[in-house]
Amino acid sequence: MHAKDTTSSADGGRAEILDRDTCMALLETVGIGRVAWSAPNGEVVVLPVNFVVDRDSIVFTTSQGGKLDAVRRGRPLSFEADDMEPALRMGWSVLLVGVGEVVADPDQVRRLEELPAPWVAMTAPVFIRLTVRQMTGRRLPLHPGGVAVERVGDT
Repeated sequence: MHAKDTTSSADGGRAEILDRDTCMALLETVGIGRVAWSAPNGEVVVLPVNFVVDRDSIVFTTSQGGKLDAVRRGRPLSFEADDMEPALRMGWSVLLVGVGEVVADPDQVRRLEELPAPWVAMTAPVFIRLTVRQMTGRRLPLHPGGVAVERVGDT
């Protein structure tokens, strides 16, 4: 896993541009992301989902509603996940763009049911697989200095 490039940030730090393998490995370290799509009225909707990385795709569950409607209509989906440490001014973000599909194959559904369960109980949950067409990622490395340790209590 290695980064491809770097870009400068406003404070002179460098953001690493991450390659696909690094992005996928980072996604495996978190369980919450955000799915975004454009509703029929043009409004952009962004909702949190818990997800798993399954081979080269992202899988999440949903039920009847906007996400499932967007998938069934073939609307492009965006998916973003990140992990930040504000006190250290470091973190990463991965953005995926692709098309979702309902997982209908019974063998795949059984296999996916063995993966971590959704955090929200759903009536008639549906597995959605986001096949990635475009992926970008950036990592903000630890900035030297600026971190102080303060001990609280008796010393």
